[in-house]
Amino acid sequence: MESTGGIFHPSVSRPVATKGTPLDTRLRERYAQVLAEADIRVNGHRPWDMVVVNPQLFRRCLLHGSLGLGEAYVEGWWEAERLDQFFEHLVSARVDEAIVNLPRRFAALLAACCNLQGLRRAHRVAEVHYDLSNELYRAMLGPRMVYTCGYWARANDLDTAQEHKLDLVCRKLELKPGMRVLDIGCGWGSFAKYAAENYGVEVVGVTISQAQVEMARELCRDLPIEIRLQDYREVATQFDRIVSLGMFEHVGRKNYRAYFDTARRNLRPDGLFLLHTIGRNDQGLGVDPWVTRYIFPNSEIPSLARVVQGFDRRFVLEDLHNFGADYARTLCAWHTNFTHAWPTFATPLPAQFQRLWKYYLMLFAGVFRARNLQTWQLVLSPSGVRGGYRRPAY
Repeated sequence: MESTGGIFHPSVSRPVATKGTPLDTRLRERYAQVLAEADIRVNGHRPWDMVVVNPQLFRRCLLHGSLGLGEAYVEGWWEAERLDQFFEHLVSARVDEAIVNLPRRFAALLAACCNLQGLRRAHRVAEVHYDLSNELYRAMLGPRMVYTCGYWARANDLDTAQEHKLDLVCRKLELKPGMRVLDIGCGWGSFAKYAAENYGVEVVGVTISQAQVEMARELCRDLPIEIRLQDYREVATQFDRIVSLGMFEHVGRKNYRAYFDTARRNLRPDGLFLLHTIGRNDQGLGVDPWVTRYIFPNSEIPSLARVVQGFDRRFVLEDLHNFGADYARTLCAWHTNFTHAWPTFATPLPAQFQRLWKYYLMLFAGVFRARNLQTWQLVLSPSGVRGGYRRPAY
C-alpha cells in the first residue's frame, strides 16, 4: 500500500449511546422537525432514516454543519442503512440549505478570495487522494481504471458504461488516425489507452499524481502514449485535440482563465476540446468543508456561468451534454466494488477508512440522484466549426 497521508484518523472511538443533556434533547427535537421536511425520521426504521448513537450529534451539527455531520458519521455517532437515500431526501427537500455555519462560510470565503489551486497548492489533492493506493482504486474502479461518470444509456454494468463513455468522447472529438491528443488530468491513462488502441491516435497525458504516472505508464506501455508528471499550465505544444475528463473540479475559479488560455494556446486552430466536469445548478458555494478536508483538498465544483465566463472570447461552445443522473449509478457501482474488496485493505488502512469512503461515495450518489449536481461534457472549438458541429448519436 502507498502512503495514506491526509486521510481521516479520528481520535474518538465509536461511542456508546447515552441520555444526553436537556440542550441535546431540545436540539434533537429541532433537527427532527427540520429533517421531517425531507421525510427523514430520527431513529426511524426506513432505510434512509437517521439512527442517532451519540446524543451530542445535533450540537455538533449546529456548531459545524456539514463538516460536523460527516465527521460524526465516520466516528460512529449516527447511522443510516442507505446513506445515498438519506442524502437524496435531504438535498431534494433543500434541507441542507438551512444549515449555515462558520466552516461553510469560511470555505466559501477562501475559494472567493484565495487561489487555493495555484502551482504551490495544486499537488495537495494528489498527495491526499490520488496517490492513496493504486491497488485500492483498481479494486473500486475496475480494470479500465476510469474515475469519472459512466454512460449508462445502453449499458447494464460498470465496465460497459465506462467503455461507452470513452467511445462517446472519442466520437465527439472526431478522432482520426495520426492525430495528436492532449489529455489534461489523464489519471491512470484510461482514455489515452482506449483512444490509442481504438482510434490510432498519439496521446500526451499530464497529471500531478506520481502514483497515477507510474501505473499509467505501465498500462500504456508499447502504445504511442507519453505520460508526464506535469501541471497543465506547463504544457506548451500544439495538439489536434484536447480532452479533460474529471479534472476541472480541481482548477478553481481563480484559475479558469489560465486553464482555458492553456487549452487555447495548445490547440490547433481547427481543433476540438472536450471538457468533462461535474457542475452545480447555481453559482453558490461550490465547496463543502467535509469534502475539501477529507476527500478532495482545495476542490471547487463549478457553475455553468463560471465555466462560460472562463472561456469567453477563447472558444465557441459547439455542444453541451448533461448526463448527470448516470453518476449516481456509477458511484453505487464503485461502492459495491469497494465493499467487496474492503477485507483486502482493512489491515493496512485505518479502521474508520471504510466509513469515510462509504460516506464520500454515498453522499455524492444521493446528491446526483437528487439532481443537485450534474455531469457536463462541453465540446469547444477555437473559432467555430465550419458548417456546424453535429453531436454523434449514441
